[in-house]
Amino acid sequence: MRRDLNQAESAGLSDRAFKRLSAYIERELGIRMPDTKRIMLESRLQKRLRLLGIASYDEYIDFVFSADGQPELVHMIDAVTTNKTDFFREPDHFAVLTSRLIPKLQEAKPGSISFWSAGCATGEEPYTLAIVLEEYAEAHPGFAYSILATDISTRALDKAVCAVYEAERIADVPLATKRKYFLRSRRADLNEVRLKPAIRDRVRFARLNLMDESYPFDQSFDVVFCRNVIIYFDRPTQERLLGRMCRYLRQGGNLILGHSETLTGMNLPLRSLAPTVYERL
Repeated sequence: MRRDLNQAESAGLSDRAFKRLSAYIERELGIRMPDTKRIMLESRLQKRLRLLGIASYDEYIDFVFSADGQPELVHMIDAVTTNKTDFFREPDHFAVLTSRLIPKLQEAKPGSISFWSAGCATGEEPYTLAIVLEEYAEAHPGFAYSILATDISTRALDKAVCAVYEAERIADVPLATKRKYFLRSRRADLNEVRLKPAIRDRVRFARLNLMDESYPFDQSFDVVFCRNVIIYFDRPTQERLLGRMCRYLRQGGNLILGHSETLTGMNLPLRSLAPTVYERL
């Protein structure tokens, strides 16, 4: 690295600091942190060091894990977690939802259908879900639903609550959907869009670490979206996490994973209904 940067950035994470940080991330967040992720961690933490005026990565790690540094833990977690998603990502899941899952759930359980978007990042998934469900409700009078969306990153959740996005994020959304559910920024110099209040208000956001032993829910859910989240965990952690999530999924309810994720070899109370779509036994 260049020596004209401050010595913190040029020195990088020492072996001791990297092992301490990676052990915490793997233990508390479940995210694998092999040595190949060291440069990524340095890059993501660089802004925090500069903001706090801390002289080295090692000093920063010592601070984070000190009594005085506990408030910084949230910012550190925000910096090292990945929050990437898109509107209408893996759209076949929404087609299966409206054509098969919702009618089945309505037949088995009258009343409102409850959805949980786990690892919602900056909100594109739960807002897409709200749009899809609003369209379904228009065609099926009396249909009612609720959506809870959770993530560990406060930074991502703040953006999700604001519901303001770069216009290119909806470039592939059909024009009719854009006009119906999105508004252009009033400022011509900002190439941004925002969700209309009718959609924004349908989603409730909360911070949650999926690695916690239990979740603060007073309900079970009918459908859980946990897409492209467990790919960051090792297999034993994936099985434990999904087993825990099943405790909050109604019998006959559905779990939807990302297309790159699989339950092969896991002992879970789930059966396959469609690719990466499962039913709780």
